[in-house]
Amino acid sequence: MSDQPIVVAEALRKRFGDTQALDGLDLAVPAGTVCGVLGPNGAGKTTAVRILATLADADSGHARIAGYDVARRPDQVRTRIGLAGQYAAVDEKLTGRGNLRMFGRLYHLPRREARRRADELLERFGLMDAADRQVAGYSGGMRRRLDLITSLILRPQVLFLDEPTTGLDPRSRGEIWDAVRGLVADGTTVLLTTQYLDEADRLADDIAVIDHGRVIATGTPDELKASIGDRLDVVLDDPAMAGGAADVLHTLAGAYPALDGDRLSVPLAAGSLRLADVVRELDRAGVTVGDVALRRPTLDEVFLRLTGDPASGPGETGDTGNGQDAATRERDKEPAR
Repeated sequence: MSDQPIVVAEALRKRFGDTQALDGLDLAVPAGTVCGVLGPNGAGKTTAVRILATLADADSGHARIAGYDVARRPDQVRTRIGLAGQYAAVDEKLTGRGNLRMFGRLYHLPRREARRRADELLERFGLMDAADRQVAGYSGGMRRRLDLITSLILRPQVLFLDEPTTGLDPRSRGEIWDAVRGLVADGTTVLLTTQYLDEADRLADDIAVIDHGRVIATGTPDELKASIGDRLDVVLDDPAMAGGAADVLHTLAGAYPALDGDRLSVPLAAGSLRLADVVRELDRAGVTVGDVALRRPTLDEVFLRLTGDPASGPGETGDTGNGQDAATRERDKEPAR
Protein backbone atom coordinates (compact mmCIF):
# COMPACT_ATOMS: atom_id res chain seq x y z
CA MET A 1 0.00 0.00 0.00
CA SER A 2 1.39 3.39 -1.01
CA ASP A 3 0.89 6.62 0.92
CA GLN A 4 0.99 8.64 -2.31
CA PRO A 5 -2.50 9.74 -3.38
CA ILE A 6 -3.65 8.28 -6.68
CA VAL A 7 -6.93 10.23 -6.60
CA VAL A 8 -6.65 13.95 -5.87
CA ALA A 9 -9.31 16.66 -5.87
CA GLU A 10 -8.41 20.25 -5.04
CA ALA A 11 -10.97 23.00 -4.45
CA LEU A 12 -13.53 21.52 -6.85
CA ARG A 13 -16.55 23.70 -7.47
CA LYS A 14 -19.63 22.98 -9.55
CA ARG A 15 -22.91 24.85 -9.78
CA PHE A 16 -26.20 23.75 -11.36
CA GLY A 17 -28.38 26.82 -11.68
CA ASP A 18 -28.95 28.14 -8.17
CA THR A 19 -27.51 25.02 -6.52
CA GLN A 20 -23.87 24.94 -5.45
CA ALA A 21 -23.28 21.19 -5.84
CA LEU A 22 -19.58 21.35 -4.96
CA ASP A 23 -18.12 24.17 -2.91
CA GLY A 24 -14.36 23.73 -2.70
CA LEU A 25 -14.17 19.95 -2.32
CA ASP A 26 -10.74 18.49 -1.43
CA LEU A 27 -9.94 14.79 -1.47
CA ALA A 28 -6.79 12.64 -1.49
CA VAL A 29 -6.94 8.84 -1.76
CA PRO A 30 -3.76 6.74 -1.33
CA ALA A 31 -3.15 4.00 -3.87
CA GLY A 32 -4.30 0.50 -2.95
CA THR A 33 -6.94 1.59 -0.45
CA VAL A 34 -10.71 1.84 -0.18
CA CYS A 35 -12.03 5.36 0.38
CA GLY A 36 -15.64 5.47 1.52
CA VAL A 37 -17.48 8.64 0.51
CA LEU A 38 -20.48 9.37 2.72
CA GLY A 39 -22.91 12.24 2.84
CA PRO A 40 -26.59 13.18 2.98
CA ASN A 41 -28.68 13.09 -0.17
CA GLY A 42 -27.83 16.13 -2.27
CA ALA A 43 -24.42 16.59 -0.60
CA GLY A 44 -22.55 16.40 -3.92
CA LYS A 45 -21.18 12.85 -3.92
CA THR A 46 -22.45 11.95 -7.39
CA THR A 47 -21.17 15.23 -8.81
CA ALA A 48 -17.71 14.63 -7.35
CA VAL A 49 -17.55 11.09 -8.75
CA ARG A 50 -18.71 12.23 -12.18
CA ILE A 51 -15.98 14.87 -12.33
CA LEU A 52 -13.30 12.43 -11.19
CA ALA A 53 -14.50 9.89 -13.77
CA THR A 54 -14.35 12.52 -16.58
CA LEU A 55 -18.15 12.44 -17.03
CA ALA A 56 -18.60 16.08 -16.03
CA ASP A 57 -16.46 19.21 -15.90
CA ALA A 58 -15.76 21.23 -12.76
CA ASP A 59 -16.39 24.98 -12.85
CA SER A 60 -13.08 25.46 -11.05
CA GLY A 61 -10.47 23.52 -9.14
CA HIS A 62 -8.33 20.59 -10.23
CA ALA A 63 -8.52 16.80 -10.09
CA ARG A 64 -5.95 14.13 -10.95
CA ILE A 65 -6.09 10.38 -11.36
CA ALA A 66 -2.72 8.59 -11.30
CA GLY A 67 -1.05 11.93 -11.93
CA TYR A 68 -3.17 12.88 -14.97
CA ASP A 69 -5.38 15.95 -14.91
CA VAL A 70 -8.97 14.82 -15.51
CA ALA A 71 -9.82 17.93 -17.52
CA ARG A 72 -6.66 18.14 -19.63
CA ARG A 73 -5.94 14.43 -20.12
CA PRO A 74 -9.31 12.63 -19.95
CA ASP A 75 -8.09 10.03 -22.44
CA GLN A 76 -5.29 8.98 -20.10
CA VAL A 77 -7.60 8.99 -17.10
CA ARG A 78 -10.21 6.78 -18.79
CA THR A 79 -7.67 4.06 -19.51
CA ARG A 80 -6.91 3.90 -15.78
CA ILE A 81 -10.39 3.87 -14.23
CA GLY A 82 -13.45 1.67 -14.01
CA LEU A 83 -16.97 2.68 -12.99
CA ALA A 84 -19.79 0.50 -11.68
CA GLY A 85 -23.05 2.20 -10.82
CA GLN A 86 -25.99 1.31 -8.62
CA TYR A 87 -27.87 -0.45 -11.41
CA ALA A 88 -26.41 -3.21 -13.57
CA ALA A 89 -25.60 -1.97 -17.09
CA VAL A 90 -25.32 -5.41 -18.66
CA ASP A 91 -27.45 -6.70 -21.56
CA GLU A 92 -30.02 -9.18 -20.23
CA LYS A 93 -30.44 -10.81 -23.64
CA LEU A 94 -26.79 -11.86 -23.78
CA THR A 95 -25.04 -14.50 -21.70
CA GLY A 96 -22.58 -13.52 -19.00
CA ARG A 97 -19.72 -14.55 -21.26
CA GLY A 98 -21.25 -12.66 -24.18
CA ASN A 99 -21.53 -9.48 -22.12
CA LEU A 100 -17.89 -9.56 -21.10
CA ARG A 101 -16.68 -10.29 -24.61
CA MET A 102 -18.82 -7.42 -25.92
CA PHE A 103 -17.35 -5.01 -23.37
CA GLY A 104 -13.87 -6.22 -24.23
CA ARG A 105 -14.43 -5.40 -27.88
CA LEU A 106 -15.93 -2.00 -26.95
CA TYR A 107 -12.68 -1.34 -25.08
CA HIS A 108 -10.83 -2.18 -28.32
CA LEU A 109 -9.28 -5.40 -27.06
CA PRO A 110 -8.34 -7.87 -29.83
CA ARG A 111 -10.98 -10.59 -30.17
CA ARG A 112 -8.74 -13.29 -28.70
CA GLU A 113 -7.74 -11.10 -25.75
CA ALA A 114 -11.38 -10.17 -25.09
CA ARG A 115 -12.31 -13.85 -24.91
CA ARG A 116 -9.37 -14.70 -22.67
CA ARG A 117 -10.10 -11.80 -20.31
CA ALA A 118 -13.80 -12.70 -20.13
CA ASP A 119 -13.02 -16.26 -19.09
CA GLU A 120 -10.43 -15.08 -16.58
CA LEU A 121 -12.91 -12.75 -14.86
CA LEU A 122 -15.78 -15.24 -14.89
CA GLU A 123 -13.56 -17.81 -13.20
CA ARG A 124 -12.15 -15.39 -10.64
CA PHE A 125 -15.54 -14.05 -9.54
CA GLY A 126 -17.36 -17.36 -9.39
CA LEU A 127 -19.58 -16.97 -12.45
CA MET A 128 -18.08 -19.59 -14.75
CA ASP A 129 -20.91 -22.07 -14.07
CA ALA A 130 -23.40 -19.45 -15.25
CA ALA A 131 -21.21 -18.07 -18.06
CA ASP A 132 -23.38 -19.37 -20.88
CA ARG A 133 -26.74 -18.60 -19.30
CA GLN A 134 -28.76 -15.58 -20.39
CA VAL A 135 -28.32 -12.75 -17.89
CA ALA A 136 -32.11 -12.36 -17.64
CA GLY A 137 -32.04 -15.52 -15.52
CA TYR A 138 -29.34 -14.27 -13.13
CA SER A 139 -30.10 -13.36 -9.52
CA GLY A 140 -29.64 -9.75 -8.41
CA GLY A 141 -26.33 -10.56 -6.78
CA MET A 142 -25.05 -12.35 -9.89
CA ARG A 143 -26.01 -9.41 -12.10
CA ARG A 144 -24.24 -7.00 -9.77
CA ARG A 145 -21.11 -9.13 -9.78
CA LEU A 146 -21.21 -9.30 -13.58
CA ASP A 147 -21.64 -5.54 -13.76
CA LEU A 148 -18.70 -5.10 -11.41
CA ILE A 149 -16.38 -7.26 -13.47
CA THR A 150 -17.30 -5.52 -16.73
CA SER A 151 -15.59 -2.48 -15.20
CA LEU A 152 -12.44 -4.56 -14.70
CA ILE A 153 -11.86 -5.55 -18.32
CA LEU A 154 -8.94 -3.15 -18.65
CA ARG A 155 -7.53 -3.79 -15.14
CA PRO A 156 -8.21 -0.26 -13.83
CA GLN A 157 -5.93 1.35 -11.30
CA VAL A 158 -8.92 3.15 -9.79
CA LEU A 159 -12.43 1.74 -9.52
CA PHE A 160 -15.42 3.94 -8.72
CA LEU A 161 -18.19 1.96 -7.03
CA ASP A 162 -21.45 3.86 -6.76
CA GLU A 163 -23.85 2.12 -4.36
CA PRO A 164 -22.62 -1.36 -5.37
CA THR A 165 -24.87 -3.39 -3.04
CA THR A 166 -28.12 -1.44 -2.96
CA GLY A 167 -31.07 -3.82 -2.88
CA LEU A 168 -29.01 -6.97 -2.46
CA ASP A 169 -29.62 -9.65 0.17
CA PRO A 170 -26.98 -10.14 2.90
CA ARG A 171 -25.32 -13.09 1.15
CA SER A 172 -24.97 -11.20 -2.14
CA ARG A 173 -23.66 -8.14 -0.30
CA GLY A 174 -21.02 -10.33 1.32
CA GLU A 175 -19.99 -11.66 -2.10
CA ILE A 176 -19.52 -8.12 -3.42
CA TRP A 177 -17.52 -7.19 -0.31
CA ASP A 178 -15.24 -10.19 -0.83
CA ALA A 179 -14.76 -9.18 -4.47
CA VAL A 180 -13.82 -5.63 -3.46
CA ARG A 181 -11.33 -6.88 -0.87
CA GLY A 182 -9.75 -9.12 -3.50
CA LEU A 183 -9.37 -6.22 -5.91
CA VAL A 184 -7.71 -4.03 -3.29
CA ALA A 185 -5.38 -6.87 -2.30
CA ASP A 186 -4.24 -6.89 -5.95
CA GLY A 187 -3.52 -3.15 -5.83
CA THR A 188 -6.71 -1.56 -7.16
CA THR A 189 -7.80 1.67 -5.49
CA VAL A 190 -11.54 1.86 -4.78
CA LEU A 191 -13.64 4.98 -4.29
CA LEU A 192 -16.88 3.74 -2.72
CA THR A 193 -20.08 5.72 -2.31
CA THR A 194 -22.64 3.97 -0.16
CA GLN A 195 -25.66 4.63 2.02
CA TYR A 196 -24.96 1.48 4.05
CA LEU A 197 -22.72 2.74 6.82
CA ASP A 198 -21.89 -0.79 7.95
CA GLU A 199 -20.52 -1.34 4.45
CA ALA A 200 -18.21 1.65 4.77
CA ASP A 201 -17.23 0.49 8.25
CA ARG A 202 -16.20 -2.97 7.00
CA LEU A 203 -14.58 -2.04 3.69
CA ALA A 204 -13.12 1.45 3.93
CA ASP A 205 -9.57 2.19 4.99
CA ASP A 206 -10.51 5.87 5.15
CA ILE A 207 -13.79 7.74 5.01
CA ALA A 208 -14.57 11.20 3.67
CA VAL A 209 -17.83 12.77 4.84
CA ILE A 210 -19.27 15.29 2.38
CA ASP A 211 -21.92 17.87 3.23
CA HIS A 212 -23.00 20.93 1.26
CA GLY A 213 -20.43 20.26 -1.42
CA ARG A 214 -17.32 20.01 0.71
CA VAL A 215 -15.49 17.42 2.79
CA ILE A 216 -16.27 18.09 6.46
CA ALA A 217 -14.42 15.15 8.05
CA THR A 218 -11.91 12.46 7.11
CA GLY A 219 -10.31 9.56 8.92
CA THR A 220 -10.44 5.85 9.45
CA PRO A 221 -13.74 4.46 10.76
CA ASP A 222 -12.18 4.10 14.22
CA GLU A 223 -10.79 7.65 14.15
CA LEU A 224 -14.18 9.09 13.25
CA LYS A 225 -15.88 7.10 16.00
CA ALA A 226 -13.27 8.17 18.55
CA SER A 227 -13.80 11.81 17.56
CA ILE A 228 -17.23 11.85 19.20
CA GLY A 229 -16.22 9.74 22.21
CA ASP A 230 -17.67 6.66 23.87
CA ARG A 231 -20.94 6.24 25.72
CA LEU A 232 -21.47 4.71 29.14
CA ASP A 233 -24.72 2.80 29.63
CA VAL A 234 -25.94 1.73 33.07
CA VAL A 235 -29.03 -0.45 33.48
CA LEU A 236 -30.51 -0.18 36.97
CA ASP A 237 -32.02 -3.02 38.97
CA ASP A 238 -34.32 -0.47 40.61
CA PRO A 239 -35.33 2.64 38.60
CA ALA A 240 -35.95 4.42 41.89
CA MET A 241 -32.16 4.61 42.28
CA ALA A 242 -31.84 6.74 39.15
CA GLY A 243 -31.12 9.94 41.09
CA GLY A 244 -28.26 8.48 43.08
CA ALA A 245 -26.83 6.76 40.01
CA ALA A 246 -27.04 10.00 38.03
CA ASP A 247 -25.04 11.83 40.71
CA VAL A 248 -22.32 9.17 40.58
CA LEU A 249 -22.11 9.30 36.80
CA HIS A 250 -22.06 13.10 36.83
CA THR A 251 -19.08 13.02 39.20
CA LEU A 252 -17.25 10.49 37.05
CA ALA A 253 -18.11 11.80 33.58
CA GLY A 254 -18.62 15.51 34.18
CA ALA A 255 -22.11 15.44 32.64
CA TYR A 256 -25.53 14.32 33.78
CA PRO A 257 -26.78 11.19 32.04
CA ALA A 258 -29.97 10.83 30.05
CA LEU A 259 -32.58 8.50 31.58
CA ASP A 260 -34.66 6.14 29.44
CA GLY A 261 -36.71 3.79 31.61
CA ASP A 262 -34.19 1.88 33.70
CA ARG A 263 -31.20 2.89 31.53
CA LEU A 264 -28.85 5.81 32.16
CA SER A 265 -26.57 6.92 29.33
CA VAL A 266 -23.80 9.52 29.34
CA PRO A 267 -21.14 10.50 26.76
CA LEU A 268 -17.48 10.01 27.62
CA ALA A 269 -14.16 11.03 26.17
CA ALA A 270 -12.58 7.93 24.65
CA GLY A 271 -10.57 6.02 27.26
CA SER A 272 -11.47 8.38 30.11
CA LEU A 273 -13.07 5.77 32.39
CA ARG A 274 -12.68 2.13 33.26
CA LEU A 275 -15.73 -0.02 33.86
CA ALA A 276 -14.21 -1.26 37.12
CA ASP A 277 -14.12 2.31 38.46
CA VAL A 278 -17.75 2.90 37.49
CA VAL A 279 -18.92 -0.31 39.14
CA ARG A 280 -16.94 0.45 42.31
CA GLU A 281 -18.35 3.96 42.68
CA LEU A 282 -21.92 2.83 42.06
CA ASP A 283 -21.48 0.11 44.66
CA ARG A 284 -20.16 2.64 47.18
CA ALA A 285 -23.28 4.72 46.60
CA GLY A 286 -25.47 1.67 47.19
CA VAL A 287 -26.73 1.57 43.61
CA THR A 288 -27.38 -1.94 42.29
CA VAL A 289 -27.18 -2.40 38.55
CA GLY A 290 -28.12 -5.07 36.06
CA ASP A 291 -25.54 -4.08 33.49
CA VAL A 292 -22.76 -1.57 32.89
CA ALA A 293 -21.24 -1.16 29.43
CA LEU A 294 -18.90 1.15 27.54
CA ARG A 295 -20.07 1.51 23.96
CA ARG A 296 -18.14 2.83 20.97
CA PRO A 297 -20.39 4.96 18.73
CA THR A 298 -21.51 3.57 15.40
CA LEU A 299 -20.82 5.26 12.08
CA ASP A 300 -24.53 6.11 11.98
CA GLU A 301 -24.06 8.18 15.15
CA VAL A 302 -20.93 9.82 13.74
CA PHE A 303 -22.80 10.63 10.53
CA LEU A 304 -25.69 12.15 12.46
CA ARG A 305 -23.36 14.21 14.65
CA LEU A 306 -21.39 15.55 11.67
CA THR A 307 -24.23 16.25 9.24
CA GLY A 308 -27.32 16.58 11.41
CA ASP A 309 -29.06 14.02 9.17
CA PRO A 310 -29.66 10.31 9.69
CA ALA A 311 -28.08 8.04 7.11
CA SER A 312 -30.38 7.51 4.13
CA GLY A 313 -31.92 4.10 3.74
CA PRO A 314 -31.69 1.91 0.67
CA GLY A 315 -33.81 2.96 -2.24
CA GLU A 316 -33.39 6.67 -1.54
CA THR A 317 -30.59 7.26 -4.00
CA GLY A 318 -30.47 7.77 -7.73
CA ASP A 319 -28.11 6.48 -10.39
CA THR A 320 -25.32 8.23 -12.19
CA GLY A 321 -27.25 9.41 -15.19
CA ASN A 322 -26.33 12.12 -17.64
CA GLY A 323 -25.30 15.63 -16.64
CA GLN A 324 -28.85 16.92 -16.80
CA ASP A 325 -30.03 14.17 -14.44
CA ALA A 326 -27.28 15.06 -11.97
CA ALA A 327 -28.17 18.72 -12.17
CA THR A 328 -31.85 18.00 -11.59
CA ARG A 329 -31.14 15.84 -8.55
CA GLU A 330 -28.82 18.39 -7.00
CA ARG A 331 -31.22 21.26 -7.71
CA ASP A 332 -34.28 19.48 -6.35
CA LYS A 333 -32.36 17.92 -3.46
CA GLU A 334 -33.20 14.46 -4.69
CA PRO A 335 -30.83 11.56 -3.97
CA ALA A 336 -27.29 12.26 -5.11
CA ARG A 337 -24.43 10.12 -3.98
